[in-house]
Amino acid sequence: MIRLNITLPDDLVKQLRQEKNKSRFIADALREKINRENREKTEYLMKEGYSAASREDKKLTAEWEKASLEEWE
Repeated sequence: MIRLNITLPDDLVKQLRQEKNKSRFIADALREKINRENREKTEYLMKEGYSAASREDKKLTAEWEKASLEEWE
């Protein structure tokens, strides 16, 4: 464990006073925030990957369609 000295807005401090274990509360809040941001980043990257793969699939399908139709002409 590492001890930190941080500065918080007055309104948050007032709400934090209600918590018995302030350190645990803050650690849990930070974990939750970091996990949410990591999930959002992963979802974004997955969407980008699927989008790129979809574009590539459409391009390959179009190329194969041309090659398939050449024999019929």
